[in-house]
Amino acid sequence: MVDTLQRWLVPAVPCPASMAALAQTSSHDPLDPAAHVPALHYRSPLTPARGAERGKPLGWREANDTVARIGGWRTFAREAQAEPA
Repeated sequence: MVDTLQRWLVPAVPCPASMAALAQTSSHDPLDPAAHVPALHYRSPLTPARGAERGKPLGWREANDTVARIGGWRTFAREAQAEPA
């Protein structure tokens, strides 16, 4: 058992030590105000949804008249509860 442990442990010891040495010799100083900082790029998760817009938006009176003409909010509620085709 000791032989097996030594066979696996001895080669593994230098690995974390060398990684720690590399981390300490890094040229990136977080306190250096002149340090290069990569640009951040933001992409809104709503960007794909904007493609679903249809035509020109209606005024609120016209939208209310349209909803009243087709049956009001109850029609929309029935459509939402209807089984998908």
